[in-house]
Amino acid sequence: GGNITGLSVFARELSGKRLEILKEAIPGITRVAAAFNTLNPGTRSLFKETEAAATKLGLTAVPLDIQFPDGVEPAFAEAVRLRASGVVIISDGATIVHRAELGSAALKHHLPTIFANKTYLEGGGLMSYGPDIIAVWRRAATYVDRILKGAKPADMPIEQPAKFEFVINLKTAAALGLAIPPALLQRADELIQ
Repeated sequence: GGNITGLSVFARELSGKRLEILKEAIPGITRVAAAFNTLNPGTRSLFKETEAAATKLGLTAVPLDIQFPDGVEPAFAEAVRLRASGVVIISDGATIVHRAELGSAALKHHLPTIFANKTYLEGGGLMSYGPDIIAVWRRAATYVDRILKGAKPADMPIEQPAKFEFVINLKTAAALGLAIPPALLQRADELIQ
């Protein structure tokens, strides 16, 4: 019962896909840092899922606790100390707000990163794979329209994302001196020049 409906942008199973992409982009990668906001208890469970997915891919995932706003730089320095070859950012509101700092720190420490959506790439992130946020917002508008026309939210299912996008920031790849494999470039939905 109740009056709850909506759309989700969090697809838990995407941790493995992001790691697969990172592994393909960085030949020889064995250790990846999974960065998350320590003040958000929900991101800890997402780290556990990322860690399990990494193990299946033959990777070691190390936790990278980020305390915003001042902990971004020290966290990326820690990733280097831990010998991580790349970073998966576990998204939440704080990571979106501080995406420029995340991108800047990743570039400074020469760490390829993968994020949940292309909004992060504006800050200098390397790649993103996740729900197409524009498509999610469009779908949300249809929900609002239906509710305003009298539909009961309780009768409307909570939807998972249906459309995903893979984006590569070629400017960041060049800055990192990383040659993205042609097969990965061909699969990208968008290449940022």
